[in-house]
Amino acid sequence: MSNALALAHVTQALALLIEDNLPPDIDIAVKVEPRKPPADPPLEPTITVFLYQVTPNTSQRNNDLPTRASDGTLVRRPAAALDLHYLISAYGEEAELVGQRLIGSVVRTLHEIPVLPKDIIELAGHRPHLGGSDLAGAVQRVRFTPTAMDVDETSKLWGMLHQTPYTLSVVYQAVLVLIDGRGTPVPAKPVERPEVRVLPFGAPGAPEPPAVGQRPGVVPDAGGGAPSQDGANSPSQDGASSPSRGTAESSDVPAKAVARAAAKAPAKAARGRKPAQPARAVKKTSAKSAKSAQVRPAAENTDGDEDTEN
Repeated sequence: MSNALALAHVTQALALLIEDNLPPDIDIAVKVEPRKPPADPPLEPTITVFLYQVTPNTSQRNNDLPTRASDGTLVRRPAAALDLHYLISAYGEEAELVGQRLIGSVVRTLHEIPVLPKDIIELAGHRPHLGGSDLAGAVQRVRFTPTAMDVDETSKLWGMLHQTPYTLSVVYQAVLVLIDGRGTPVPAKPVERPEVRVLPFGAPGAPEPPAVGQRPGVVPDAGGGAPSQDGANSPSQDGASSPSRGTAESSDVPAKAVARAAAKAPAKAARGRKPAQPARAVKKTSAKSAKSAQVRPAAENTDGDEDTEN
């Protein structure tokens, strides 16, 4: 974490990093300036480092919350998490492709050294306008990653630079810069009397283990009084003692078991029975029995007639 000079310090350190890594690929004198692209393109080889946008870091923006207590007391120093967006442009003789050579050197440097080195940060801090910066002591290091931009986004970016002709350039994002607040948090109150005791059941001063079927913390009364959480008995309003909660709860267990068994008994008995015949089947059976009764007398009469004839 660092103070408000961190943004300018990162910009100056980035320009110094690019300048120190130009040779041996670039054997000409090159000016590296932390400024926006000029309206009049320079004739000598030049690289400009322009910070065109500052955005909050989405992953670290709320990590410092809460910073104050309910009464407004500062309990944690706030820190703003920021990302820096740079436009790096190159100028030079077009016939010798100086601009393209410079951009190639910039891409190679930031791909080879993506994290801002501490020695470069300390060297950039020697500038008079960065004397009060403490970026070198920050734990979080700044990392540079390239940003892909299409033609439409590039046109909008250069259109923002009024009356500035386009030149070959690349865009990089610096992650992550933390800027601390200036307030001093109120220190937390120390622990006045640390006391932790671990006692087994049965030791002097240890609580008694709860009985079977009794809730922890409920002490039963031998005289029939109502139990309380602190072991004191309180008589009922009519002078008669009420049963303890542990006894009531233990007596509810057999009653519930009996009720469940009584509810399951009809179901078990119904499983052994044969399914009842529907009404239509009963009617058909009675009709068949009636027909058979009519057929039998007729047969008997026929046999009697034959005997008479004989």
